[in-house]
Amino acid sequence: PMSTHPVQENVLQRVLQLPVVSSTCETLQRKYSSTKESHPLMASVCEVYERGVQGAGALAAWGMEPVVRRLEPQFAVANDLACRGLDHLEEKIPALQYPVDK
Repeated sequence: PMSTHPVQENVLQRVLQLPVVSSTCETLQRKYSSTKESHPLMASVCEVYERGVQGAGALAAWGMEPVVRRLEPQFAVANDLACRGLDHLEEKIPALQYPVDK
């Protein structure tokens, strides 16, 4: 059965898909990975940090779930406004459509 709710644009997903943002994220990920590979001590520190962040993120998501449900209408309005603002920025700043190296 088809959902009665239209798929809503998510401003965060849109921002992450901008070439300038996605290429920056890819560069940072490569640097992070190469640093972990070349420095064993740093790799162990990073792994402890990553496990902590995953655990904290899961706990925060579980604790925030009831709040998020209550605030869903406000989030939808804020997301809609942010998407409109992003539309305007994309029109005014074409460079957002290019990777960082360009």
